[in-house]
Amino acid sequence: MRTRLLPLLIMLMAAILITLGLPLGVSVAAAEQQRLVVDRIDDTARFAALAQSITDTSPDSEERRRILQTDLEVYTSVYDIRAGVFFRDDRALAKAPSLWTLPAEGEGRTAFKEALLGRRSHDPPQVWPWRDGRVVVASPVVRDGDVVAVVVIDSPTGEMRSRTLRTWLFIGLGEALALLVAIGAAVRLTGWVLLPVRTLDAATHDIAGGRMRSRVAALAGPPELRRLARSFNEMADNVEDVLEQQRAFVADASHQLRNPLAALLLRIELLALELPDGNEEIAAVRTEGKRLARVLDDLLDLALAEHAEADLQLTDIVPLTAERVASWRPMAEEKGVQLTLDGVPAATAWADPIALSSALDAVIDNALKFTPAGEDVRVTVAATADATSVVVADRGPGLSEAELERVGDRFWRSTRHQNVSGSGLGLSISRALLAAGGGSIAYEHHEPHGLRVRVSVPRHSPRG
Repeated sequence: MRTRLLPLLIMLMAAILITLGLPLGVSVAAAEQQRLVVDRIDDTARFAALAQSITDTSPDSEERRRILQTDLEVYTSVYDIRAGVFFRDDRALAKAPSLWTLPAEGEGRTAFKEALLGRRSHDPPQVWPWRDGRVVVASPVVRDGDVVAVVVIDSPTGEMRSRTLRTWLFIGLGEALALLVAIGAAVRLTGWVLLPVRTLDAATHDIAGGRMRSRVAALAGPPELRRLARSFNEMADNVEDVLEQQRAFVADASHQLRNPLAALLLRIELLALELPDGNEEIAAVRTEGKRLARVLDDLLDLALAEHAEADLQLTDIVPLTAERVASWRPMAEEKGVQLTLDGVPAATAWADPIALSSALDAVIDNALKFTPAGEDVRVTVAATADATSVVVADRGPGLSEAELERVGDRFWRSTRHQNVSGSGLGLSISRALLAAGGGSIAYEHHEPHGLRVRVSVPRHSPRG
């Protein structure tokens, strides 16, 4: 959620800064040009005042013309600006530099024509920093109400464009700094808003992984999310209470039924003493009674496994697996099945050694039960970056696709294996024991026939 919310906030703030920055940049460029135009208008007014007293009939007109020419030359040499006073027929009264002439068209000609009409030329078009342009300003020279000449000043814009560009640079730096500050604020804001969501997500994963006591600390974030966190904690408390009651009921029922069952089995044995040896009915009753006793024991083990906290330790899986294989090898030899161990020489992982040993016992026991004599059961230890796995592959009849989906369910047994001893709870207990420590158990086909069971435990501590 943060990766979606944070770019949205950054884009919104960037759009606001751009929206504010563009008009500011345009106004800065316009202000710089306006200042240049005002300065040039003042200069044209001064030169127009000097040219106003120069006439063809006045005896000192030539002297005044020389003064005007000198002023224009000094002005041009100091400011590198072209300036001149032109009659209506484009003849120059005075100009600098000497080779400069009025253009036949363009902004200069337009400004000259406007001044001939008795008004100062309009503001020239905007010159932007990336475009080399010139600013032309013209003012009329009026004598006795008539326009007799026009003062034209043609200015370069390099310095103006440099000032505008520097100002834009400062504006850009300011907006970049403001954007960085806004990004920092957005990061803090999204972190504050989403903190309850992250803790809620972590607690949900913990509960899904079997750590039912995980809760959310509703101390930070918006009030609505804090209320959500408190509601989640209340829900988790209720779910834990319900599961605890269910577990307690199964455990208590299993425990309470054991005593009457033991008494019943004792009475069956006493009754068997009164019957002839080899009575088939009493043998069947004995078998069912012992099977019921195993089911009750497994139910109690399952209830305890679903409630127990895993004692996670950094464990070398290879020697632990080798120990369990060695324990089951006598039974394999008795059945005529070859039980072998191979794989990596060493592989560590975070696991509860007792829970992992119990799970391996259940898996190897099942593999030996269903593997016929003369076949083999291979136990392989493998390691990846995230998990260490123990794969038990047998050469038994295997399971169908539908049966693979149900294997490991409580009390489930394949219809083809109903005559094999067992309660149908061994793999369920194994799955519960592994899940408490972040492990898992998976089933797949072993070609050409048989079953592969993969017991996996994490290489990194599930509890951080």
